[in-house]
Amino acid sequence: MPFLVGRAVMLTAGGAVGFAIQRTVGGALIGLGVAVVIVLLEVLIAQVKLDMLVIALIGLVLGIVAAQVLDYLFFAIDVPQVSEGVRRYIWVIRLGFSYLGIVLAVRKKSELDLLDTDVLKGSKAAGKRLMLMDTSMIIDGRIVDLYETRFIDGPLIVPKFVLRELQYLADSQDHNKRVRAKRGLEMLTRLKDAKAISVLDIDYPDIREIDARLIKLARDINGRILTVDYNLNKVASLEGVTVLNINDLANALKPIYTAGERFAVFVLKEGKDHNQGIGYLDDGTMVVVEDGRRHIGRKIDVTVTSTLQTSSGRIIFTKPS
Repeated sequence: MPFLVGRAVMLTAGGAVGFAIQRTVGGALIGLGVAVVIVLLEVLIAQVKLDMLVIALIGLVLGIVAAQVLDYLFFAIDVPQVSEGVRRYIWVIRLGFSYLGIVLAVRKKSELDLLDTDVLKGSKAAGKRLMLMDTSMIIDGRIVDLYETRFIDGPLIVPKFVLRELQYLADSQDHNKRVRAKRGLEMLTRLKDAKAISVLDIDYPDIREIDARLIKLARDINGRILTVDYNLNKVASLEGVTVLNINDLANALKPIYTAGERFAVFVLKEGKDHNQGIGYLDDGTMVVVEDGRRHIGRKIDVTVTSTLQTSSGRIIFTKPS
C-alpha cells in the first residue's frame, strides 16, 4: 500500500512540476510522462535481486572506466583522423562498453557464487576425497536425486573448464546439444541452491581434451570422478583414478533374479531370435521370453532360466510359466 501511495504522489508531482515549468497542458503531459518512466523503472528494479543490481552496477562502472581509458589512449596517439573519429562516436563507445560491463558482470555472477577457494583446504582437513563431476554427469540429472537421498556427501566439485564447456554447449547451434546443456545448467542451479557444489578454478591450458584435464585434476587433488561416460570410466581407471559411474550404481541396485524365480512381465515386442518376446521391468531391465512371441501385447507369468550382465545393463532370460 505505501508503494502505491508513493507512485500516485510521484505521478501527481510529475504532472504538477511539468505544468509549473511551461504553464501549458503539454508541459504537464511531459512531466507526467517522465514520472511514468520513473515509476516503471522502479517496478522493474524491484523485481531484480539486490546482489544482481550491485554486480550490474560494478559492471557498468568498469565499462565506463574502460571506455574512458580507451578514449585517452586514442587521443594520446595524436592522429587527427583517429581522434576526430573517436570524438564523433565517443558516446557510442561509452554505451557499448557500459553494456558489455553490465552483461559480462551479470553472466559471470553465477560462477562467482559457486567459486570456493577454500574447498581443497576444507576437504583435506575433514579427511574427505572430493568428487569431480564431468559434463555427462551434470546433464544426466540423476545426481540431484542421489544427493538429496544423502548417499553422496558434498561438496560436489565442478571444475571451471567443465562449466565453460557446459556454457559453450548451451550456446550451440545444435538443438539437441543446446537443450541437454540447458538441462545441465538447471541441475547445477538446483545443486547450488542446496549448497551442494563448488567451482574449482584450476585449469590445464596445455591439455586440449576436457576428459584428460579432468583426469589430471583428479590425480593432482586425489579426487574421484562422477560420470556416466563409459569411455571416461575406462580411461580414468587405467590412469589409476577412482571413478564412480552412476550407471554401475543403478545396475547394482536392480533386483537380482535367480533361476527358478517367477514374476509377471508385459511382453512388448518380438525378440531377435525365433519366437522370442521382449519385455521390460519397471527399472528398465530387459526380459527375454522364450517362445514369447505369441504372447506379445499381454502380461504373463514367467520363470527365470538365466541372467546376463552386460556393460549396458542386466538381461533376464525367462520362459512362460
